[in-house]
Amino acid sequence: MSGHSAVAGTTCLLTAAAGGEVNGSIVDGLFVDDCRHVSRLVLRVPGPPLRILRSDPESTVYAPETARHDDPPYALVRRRRVQPGRLIESLELTSFVADPRTVRVGYEVAADFADQFELRSANSFDKSDAVRRAEVVGDRLIFSYARRGFTRTTTVCASPAARLTTDSIQWTVVVPPLGSVTLQVTVSASPHAEALDGHAADDGRVPTVARDDLARCVRQGLADLDALRMPAPGVPGAVVPAAGAPWFLTVFGRDSLLTSLFALPHRPELAAGTLRVLAATQGRTVDESRVEEPGKVIHELRGGELATTGEVPYARYYGSVDATPLFLMLLAAHHELTGDDLLAKALEEPARAAVRWMLGPGGLATGYLRYRTDLPGLVHHCWKDSANSIVFRDGTPAAGPVAVAEAQGYAYRALLGTARLATRVWADPAWSATLTATAADLRDRFAADFRLPDGFVALALDGTGSAVDAAASNAGHLLWCGLLGDEWAATVADRLTRDDFFSGWGVRTLAAGQAPYHPLSYHRGGVWPHDTAIAVAGLAATGRPAEAARIADGLLAAASFGDGRLPEVMTGLAREGGSGPVPYPHSCSPQAWAAAAPLLLLTL
Repeated sequence: MSGHSAVAGTTCLLTAAAGGEVNGSIVDGLFVDDCRHVSRLVLRVPGPPLRILRSDPESTVYAPETARHDDPPYALVRRRRVQPGRLIESLELTSFVADPRTVRVGYEVAADFADQFELRSANSFDKSDAVRRAEVVGDRLIFSYARRGFTRTTTVCASPAARLTTDSIQWTVVVPPLGSVTLQVTVSASPHAEALDGHAADDGRVPTVARDDLARCVRQGLADLDALRMPAPGVPGAVVPAAGAPWFLTVFGRDSLLTSLFALPHRPELAAGTLRVLAATQGRTVDESRVEEPGKVIHELRGGELATTGEVPYARYYGSVDATPLFLMLLAAHHELTGDDLLAKALEEPARAAVRWMLGPGGLATGYLRYRTDLPGLVHHCWKDSANSIVFRDGTPAAGPVAVAEAQGYAYRALLGTARLATRVWADPAWSATLTATAADLRDRFAADFRLPDGFVALALDGTGSAVDAAASNAGHLLWCGLLGDEWAATVADRLTRDDFFSGWGVRTLAAGQAPYHPLSYHRGGVWPHDTAIAVAGLAATGRPAEAARIADGLLAAASFGDGRLPEVMTGLAREGGSGPVPYPHSCSPQAWAAAAPLLLLTL
């Protein structure tokens, strides 16, 4: 996504215009918990137009336009800082003349309280019943919004005191000779998630890494993860990684689990918080409207207007086939690393409920984890969740209850990890033996049903049991999970490293040359750093260190063009000369599992 973003938990300032202006376009504003609390914040200085001398996410330097050989009489530095539920913006005017200078400066300001689903979807929502107000109350400008019991407020304060109207702030200041003055606007959203207690946004825990490009990528990734930390809803004192800015600043089962798994050696508290909040929100009943079933782990949890009023189904939505096995994978990995018996014991019943779901409604007992299309929710309940992502090699969409390959890999690791916990922590060796046998049966079944004639692995099975034969990056997840036998894994590893898969930056979601491949497609040709990192880990696990290093080098090279930050997704266009990767236009930044991807590379 173009422009700049600044994130603090579930608060995000997104600016697309030059100089950090918020112009009310679809892709800018101050967003708090899915609601746009500022839709316009435009600097206004009467007189000659301001020229931008420098601009970055934190600050912009301006000077008034002058004739070519005339010196500007003053400069203005605009700085912005984002905190949970708050934007603080300061203006520093510095005079370069020997006389006092009177300057008028101010902002146009508005708050439309748009829900993010209004802004990013093609659907329209009738909000004619909304009550909106803008009023000046003392030294504050207050915007308020109410609709169907959903209320939000934006409060704007100016320091020093300014002239306020319902859509503007204006100061008239005297700048002393060769001196400066500082003005400040504070925007506060209500309600909002409180700041984290006892968890610094940047606590300095960065591992020592010898390789400079990887070290830079790790530092940026950890900084992004620390910015994305949010309080775990309903679990006091716990933190979880929000999925990504600006549209996914909330708990996402799959995203939070994979992110926490990658970051486990470096941010174990993210794993603990994620496990606790997902256990607390685990399915309790059968509710088709949100795809809830007992034991199933949630896909996403939202508190925005349209989710709260039920106009979108995502307030508490369970449309994920893989979050449940990933929950078990993370629980086992967390115990393996930390030895935390207390957490493992506390989550024994949620773990057993998760296994019951996998073997029951999930479909694993006699076949595979499957999902059905859920409308108006998601068509696909796997990580490639766009409507056209699961297709045959000729482009035909997979229909019927779909069993995607990687979910079976997660289930395999989940069963084995839970079996270890059953023996070591829960004193249930009989159940451990049952789970181990179930995992072995799954491995045998998978080899019979998912192996394609060319030796690669099917993307999925459709509702008839036919193998969906598109060559897809999901195979890398199976190498990582250890579901494939040695000979088959070697064949898959060799295929995954060919140039139709490897763009030079990472592994394409679909190999080039197939009918449905499109290099600018989200899930049918784009390159996802987290997906590539999983493939790299899988290649290393199958004894392919050289191939793993080659692909990891591509990923780190891509990060170098973003100052060490990996995007959520890049296009699948091939690497050319010294040019950087072509960005995907709607990529989130920062995004949690992209930020955590370099941490997975550290484990190799």
